[in-house]
Amino acid sequence: MKGAKNKQVVKETERRIIANDPEHNAQYNYAKNYIKTSKYTFFNFVPYNLFEQFQRLANFYFLCLLVLQLIPVISSLTPVTTAVPLIGVLMVTAIKDAYDDYQRHRSDNQVNRRKSLVLRNGQLKEEIWSKVEVGDVIRMENNQFVAADILLLSTSEPNGLCYIETSELDGETNLKCKQCLPETESLGQDDARIGAFRGEIRCEPPNNQLNKFEGVLNWEGKQHSLDNDKILLRGCILRNTDWCYGVVIFAGKDTKLMMNSGKTKFKRTSIDRLLNFIILGIVFFLLSMCLFCTVACGIWESLTGQYFRVFLPWDSLIPPDPPGGPAVIALLVFFSYAIVLNTVVPISLYVSVEVIRLCQSFLINWDDAMYHPPTRNHAKARTTTLNEELGQIEYIFSDKTGTLTQNIMSFNKCSIAGRSYGDIIDPRTGEFLEISEYTRPVDLSRNPYHESNFKFYDQSLVDALDGGDPDCEAFFRLLSLCHTVMPEESRGKLEYQAQSPDEGALVSAARNFGFVFKSRTPNSITIFAKGVQEVYELLCILDFNNVRKRMSVILKRDGKIRLFCKGADSIIYERLKEGQDSLKYHTQEHLDRFAGDGLRTLCLAYKDLDEEYFLDWKGRHHEAAVSLERREEKLDEIYEEIEKNLILLGATAIEDKLQDGVPQTIANLAVAGIKIWVLTGDKQETAINIGYSCQLLTDDMLEVFIIDAHNASDVEDQLRKYREEIRNVTATKQPQTNLSVVTFSDEGVGQDNLSDAGESNGGFALVINGHSLVWALNPKLELLFLEVASQCRSVICCRVTPLQKAMVVDLVKRYKKAVTLAVGDGANDVSMIKTAHIGVGISGQEGLQAVLASDYSVAQFRFLERLLLVHGRWSYYRMCKFLRYFFYKNFAFTLCHFWFAFFVAFSAQTLFDPMFISVYNLFYTSMPVLALGIFEQDVNAKNSIKFPRLYTPGLLNALFNKREFFRSALHGFLTSCVLFFIPFGAYYNGMDQEGRSMADQQTFGSVVATILVIVVTMQMCLDTSYWTLFNHITIWGSLIFYLLLQYFYNFVIGGEYVGALSKAMGEPLFYFTTLLTIVVLMLPVMAWRFYWVDVRPNLSDKVRFKQRHDAKMASKRSEHDMLRTPSARRSRRSVRSGYAFAHQEGFGRLITSGKIMRPRNMKQGPMSNGRATNLRPDNKISLVAPAPSTVEV
Repeated sequence: MKGAKNKQVVKETERRIIANDPEHNAQYNYAKNYIKTSKYTFFNFVPYNLFEQFQRLANFYFLCLLVLQLIPVISSLTPVTTAVPLIGVLMVTAIKDAYDDYQRHRSDNQVNRRKSLVLRNGQLKEEIWSKVEVGDVIRMENNQFVAADILLLSTSEPNGLCYIETSELDGETNLKCKQCLPETESLGQDDARIGAFRGEIRCEPPNNQLNKFEGVLNWEGKQHSLDNDKILLRGCILRNTDWCYGVVIFAGKDTKLMMNSGKTKFKRTSIDRLLNFIILGIVFFLLSMCLFCTVACGIWESLTGQYFRVFLPWDSLIPPDPPGGPAVIALLVFFSYAIVLNTVVPISLYVSVEVIRLCQSFLINWDDAMYHPPTRNHAKARTTTLNEELGQIEYIFSDKTGTLTQNIMSFNKCSIAGRSYGDIIDPRTGEFLEISEYTRPVDLSRNPYHESNFKFYDQSLVDALDGGDPDCEAFFRLLSLCHTVMPEESRGKLEYQAQSPDEGALVSAARNFGFVFKSRTPNSITIFAKGVQEVYELLCILDFNNVRKRMSVILKRDGKIRLFCKGADSIIYERLKEGQDSLKYHTQEHLDRFAGDGLRTLCLAYKDLDEEYFLDWKGRHHEAAVSLERREEKLDEIYEEIEKNLILLGATAIEDKLQDGVPQTIANLAVAGIKIWVLTGDKQETAINIGYSCQLLTDDMLEVFIIDAHNASDVEDQLRKYREEIRNVTATKQPQTNLSVVTFSDEGVGQDNLSDAGESNGGFALVINGHSLVWALNPKLELLFLEVASQCRSVICCRVTPLQKAMVVDLVKRYKKAVTLAVGDGANDVSMIKTAHIGVGISGQEGLQAVLASDYSVAQFRFLERLLLVHGRWSYYRMCKFLRYFFYKNFAFTLCHFWFAFFVAFSAQTLFDPMFISVYNLFYTSMPVLALGIFEQDVNAKNSIKFPRLYTPGLLNALFNKREFFRSALHGFLTSCVLFFIPFGAYYNGMDQEGRSMADQQTFGSVVATILVIVVTMQMCLDTSYWTLFNHITIWGSLIFYLLLQYFYNFVIGGEYVGALSKAMGEPLFYFTTLLTIVVLMLPVMAWRFYWVDVRPNLSDKVRFKQRHDAKMASKRSEHDMLRTPSARRSRRSVRSGYAFAHQEGFGRLITSGKIMRPRNMKQGPMSNGRATNLRPDNKISLVAPAPSTVEV
C-alpha cells in the first residue's frame, strides 16, 4: 500500500517513460489515447439520465404523486392518470438525450478510429489512435494529424527539422518549425534501430501549457535537455515533411489539447432555472389550497358531516368519535386534493418543452440561409436544450483568427517614391471608385509565375514596371529579397512557406509583379527579376522580433553591398537619412490613409554599405553573437548601428481579409444590445487593426484604453485611471430622454437610428494584453477590471492563453449574471466554448475540436447574426408565449375543482370526468400550443435582422419572468371563476324543454369542460400571430377531436359520463351559456390588447404593422428603393501602428545556420496558391448594419 502511495506521488510530480518498453510504462497506468466528450455509456445511461431528469422538481413531484395514487384510501383518481404521462415524459426526454449523446459518440469514434503507424517489435503496424499508448514510437507522414503529444526523434528533413501547422491548437495556419535532438536525428527511418531505442524520458506531469515543456532524455549514458521545440502536440498537422518518428509522451485526456478542452458541463437555460423556481412556488400554492380544503373539510365534517353518516358513512378506518373522525378525514382529504389538483403542476409541460426545442433545432439545421456552399456546411444545433437561450445573449466572446478573419493576407495597395498605387480614380471627377466583383483586375498572365488568385486593380503600377521605373523595380526587388520565406516545389508548382501570412503575401506580390523569389541557400538568394536570374550573396540576416519591429538583410551582388530593411513606419522613420522630407511627408499621408482603411502597413528602405565598414561591423557582430553575457543587448546595439541613415523606398499595405459580412454582423449585434469581446492569441497591433476593420473600434469612440503593464500595481493604477476617466465623462454627459416614438431610416445605414436606443456614438474601448490580464483576473483586481470593461463598448484581449479565455468568460458569468456566448474555431477556444452558457464552433478549415465541444456550429461568423437575431429571438419568443399560455390554461382547468370543492363539502369529488382530466393536456389542448411553440413568429426573418432592437426583450428577460407568470396565473384564476360560476348559475335550477332538471353533476361537469376547451382554444387564436396550415389543423382539429373522443369514450367504450354532453348540447341553454361565458372572458382580453397595440405599441407591434403595409405595397415597389451592398470600409484617422507581423521571430537564425535548407534542386514552374485581394474601400461610405426601415412608425 505504501509503495502504491509513493508511486502515485511520483506520477503526480514527474512522468517517467522508457521508449518501446510497454511493460515498464504500464505500471504507471498512464492514460491511453482514447478520448471521450460524450456523457453517457450503454451501462450508465438509464441511472445517470434518470438522475438528471429527476433534478427537475416537476418530475420528482409527479413521482411522489404517483406513489400517493397507489394508496386507494386517499386516491380518487387511478394511478394511470399520472403514470402514463410521467413515463411518456421520461421516455421522450431520454430518447432526445440519447440522440444528442449518440452524435457525440459518433464524433469521438471518428477521431479515435483515425489510423496511425506504430512501431511494435521493430516493425511498423497500423493501429487506430485509441490503441496508441505512452512510450510507443509512431511514424507520421506529410499532411497527417499528430496522434498524441510526442517527443520528436528523427525526420526526413536536414538537421532533424520538421514543419507543423497548429490551426487545431491556436487557429493559425502559418507553419511552425520543430527540431529533434542531434543525437536522435541519426536514427533516420531505420525501423530496427528505432525499435531498439530505449531512451528514458523524465518530464513534467500533464498540464495545459501549450508553449512550455521541460524534461530530460537519458540515453546511452548521457543526459539531454528537452524543451518545447522538440515536442509535437496532438492536433498539429505535419506539413512539408515527408516523415518523422516520435515517442508518445502524453496520450488521450493527458494531451495538452485535451487538457485545454475543459470538462463537458451540464448546461441549463435561464428559463429552465426559472421554471424550477416557479414549479416550486406552484407546489407551495397547491399545498396551500390542499391545506385550506383540509381545514374546511374538518370543519364541515365536525359541524355537519357527522350527522349524515347514515347517508354518507365513514370508512372503517375512520375513528367513530367526532373529534378524531373529522381530523382523520381531513388529513386524508389533504392527500386526495393533492392528487385532484395536481394538474396545476403540469407534467406535460416538460415533454412539450422538449418537443418544441427539438423541432426548433431541426429548423436551425434546415435553414438554407445559413448554408455555406464553399465548405458544404449547414448550421447545426448539436444540442436541443439551449435554443431559447440564443435569444437572450448579452455578451459574445469571439476568437479572431479564423473566426472573424480568414487568416488570408492580400497585397492591397502600396506607396512607391511618394506615389500611391492600388486605387482606381474616376478620370472625370478625380474621386476614388469602389472596387466590386465586376471590376476587372490587371492582366499579369504574361508572367509564367503569376498566381491566378492574385488580384490587383491599378494598371498604372504595371505600366510603371513595364516602363522600367527604377523606384518600382527597387521596391519589388526588396520585397523578393528581404524575408525569411522558404520556397518549395510541389507537383511542379512553386510554393512558399512563410513564418507569417503577412510575409507570404508580400513575397507573393513581388512574384506576381515579376520579381520571383526562386530559391535560397545558407549563403545566397536567387530571384528572377522580370525574367532575368539574379543571384545575391547573403551576408547577414538581422531578424525580426517584437521589440525591433523590423528586419533587415545584407546582400552582395556585383561587388556592391546593400542593406534592405522593412518594418513599422515609426521605427523606419526614426532611422531615415536627412533630406527626404517631401518623400516622408507624402508617404506618411499614404500610410495614414492605408491604416485608416484597416490595412496592415510596412515601410521599406535600403542603404548601400562600404565593404571595409561592413567587414569591421561583421567582426563586431560575431563577437556579440558568441558573447555569454548580455548577448541580446549587444546584438541590438550592433543592429542599431548599421540600420541608420536609410533611404526610404515606400510602403506596403496588406489586408487581413475579414470573413464575409463580419462588420455588418458586428454592427447589427451591437445595435441589438449585445456586447462583443474579442479574445485572441495575436499581438496587440494585429488585434487593434482587425478591431478597426470589423468596426469593434471606431473613430467616434472617445478613447481606446490600452492596458499593457507587467505587474499588479501598474495594472491597478491603469484600471483606476481609466475608471476615473469614464466616470468624469459619464458625469458631464446630458441625460438621455427616452421617446415613445421610434424612427427608422434607410439614410443612416450602419447606425442605430432608434431614438430611444441611448447613446449610439462615442463610448470607450478597452485593449488589454495577456501579461496584464494575468493580474487583472486576480481576485483582488477582477471586479475593478470588470467594472471598467463592462462600461466599454468593445473589449479586445490580446496574447491570451486558452485558460485565460475561459477565465474571462467565467468572470462575466459570475458577476454580471448575463447570458454569454463564446465562438471560436480552434482547439484553443474549447475551454471558452465550454465555459460560456452557449458555445458556437466555426466549422471551417481549422479542424473539429471547437465544433466537437460546441452547442451549435456555423460555417461563418456572419451566420451568427441569423442564428441569434432570427432563430434565437424566435425560439425565446415562442417559448415564452408557450409558457404563458400553458400556465394560463392549466390554472383555468385545475382551479375549477377548487371552486367545486365549496359545493361538495370539500370531499375531493372531481368536477370533470377522470378521462377528461387524464387527456386534457395530452390531447385536447396540446397540439395547438405545440404548433404555437414551433411555428409562431411576430415578424419575419428579414425584419428580425433589419430591426436588431427587436432582440432587446430577450436581454431584459421581459417576455417570461415571475411577473409574467403571475399575470398568466391570475388570468387563469379569473377564467376559472367565470368558467365555473356562469354555468353554475345557468344550470343551478336549469330545466330542459320538457321540464326535466338539468342540475346534475355530470351534465354540469361536461358543460364546463366543453366551454373550457372552447375558451382556451379561442385564447390560442388570439395569441397566434403567424398562421400556418399546421396552426389551422391543430386549432380547429382539437375542437373536432374533443367532440369525437368524448363520443367514442362515452358511447363506444361506455364511460361514466355517457350521454351527459349530448343531452346538454340538445338544449338552447348550453349555447346561451357558452356564448355568454365566451363573451365575458374574451371581450376584456380583446379590448386590453387592442388598447396596447393601438395606443401603446411596442417595437414588435410597429414592425408587424410595417410588415403588413409592405406586403400590400410590394407590387408597387420600384427598383431604386433597393439598397446596394455598402462597402465594409470607412475612412478614419490612424490611431494605431500599422505594423503587424503575426509571428514572433523569423527563420533567420535557422537560414543562416543552414539547418533549414533542403538539399534539393528547385525546378521552375508556375505557382497556384495565390492571394486574393479584397475590395477597395470607399472613403465616403460608412460601415453598414442592415438598414432598419424607410418608414417612420
